[in-house]
Amino acid sequence: MTTAEVFAELKTRLEAKGAQALANSRGVYQFNLTGDDAAAYFVAVTDTTAEVTEGTSENAGVTITMAAADFKALAQGALNPMSAFMSGKLSVAGDMSMALKLQTLIS
Repeated sequence: MTTAEVFAELKTRLEAKGAQALANSRGVYQFNLTGDDAAAYFVAVTDTTAEVTEGTSENAGVTITMAAADFKALAQGALNPMSAFMSGKLSVAGDMSMALKLQTLIS
């Protein structure tokens, strides 16, 4: 699965969650993926919607940087975000409270 396919699937999952499930995850999440199939995407979450966009957001509340292969494992539930962070596979810059909502957002 490519990075683009993972984010397309993420977009579909976010649309299915509905406003109530997204309300606690508001903000802009920037994902900078490195290595093979590297890419940059951001997810902008409001009270009612979540938009997935390729590129870089200038107003991200949190920036997640990790290898694309690790992100794919994370999105598929094979890698726990906290374990990835503790092992150095995932780095966070910005609002840590937003980063803690990552698992809820992408699962």
